[in-house]
Amino acid sequence: MIQDAIQKAAVLIEAMPYIQAFRGETMVVKFGGSLIDEEDDYADILRDIAFMEIIGLRPVVVHGGGKAISRKMQDAGIEPQFVKGLRVTDAATMAIVEQTLNGVVNPQVCAVLEGFQAHSVGIKGQDIFRVVRHVERDEEIGKEVDWGFVGNVVSVNVEPILAAVRHNKVPVVTPLGSDDQGQIYNINADEAAGAMARELKARKLVFLSDVPGILRDPADPDSLIRSLTFKEVEQLIEEGVIAGGMLPKVSGALKALKAGIRKTHIIDSSLPHSLLLELFTEQGVGTEIVAGEGCHV
Repeated sequence: MIQDAIQKAAVLIEAMPYIQAFRGETMVVKFGGSLIDEEDDYADILRDIAFMEIIGLRPVVVHGGGKAISRKMQDAGIEPQFVKGLRVTDAATMAIVEQTLNGVVNPQVCAVLEGFQAHSVGIKGQDIFRVVRHVERDEEIGKEVDWGFVGNVVSVNVEPILAAVRHNKVPVVTPLGSDDQGQIYNINADEAAGAMARELKARKLVFLSDVPGILRDPADPDSLIRSLTFKEVEQLIEEGVIAGGMLPKVSGALKALKAGIRKTHIIDSSLPHSLLLELFTEQGVGTEIVAGEGCHV
């Protein structure tokens, strides 16, 4: 029993320099809709975030809600459609997306954080993200593809975020935006988190995923790449190693690094306390991306 206590104390001592380095620093944490299903699936993540706030860090949460949205759509008799990983969002779908994210998922996340004694405040993304409609030219078919009410972030009003942080609250933000006419748009949550981190000049940007990180071989979990530089990531994209659903996360990471964020991380949410292990231990558990060579801190 004493040995167990000593081991626990050693873990705290290992974490101490990281806690000292990050105290008072802003950390943007994004976790996606694939992780938000049953409360047990994301309670551990939120416990880690509550711990971060309690020890003096300033976490900001951006969350998705894809599974919950798809269920609500099916209940309404609307078949979910995706093109290049983005949900096609017509007016009926947009109404479901907005109600599910702002009215269901966001209050649930805030309630769990409150249960861990971390005061939180839900923030509607359309109140802080300004967007333009996402339209992309598909060279294969020779015309533009329009996803409907899907937006790209052009600016972020971080004042509500800063106000929450000043009052020692964890901001919990939905990936929604609005244009100059007040029309609400769905936003890719990875893009929203990256834009938030850039505007806040966050110390770190963390993407919680359902994979261990960036894998050299997607079929082999043991091929995890623990640390990459900006240039190495660009090379892996060219080689096709980074592709599919990993691309939006990596794109957000690279934009954040260009804007001055020191490090971004992609980690596996299914590993217990993966967030704390990545931030507060020497080895870490996921993939870190840095502008150049650097240490884990």
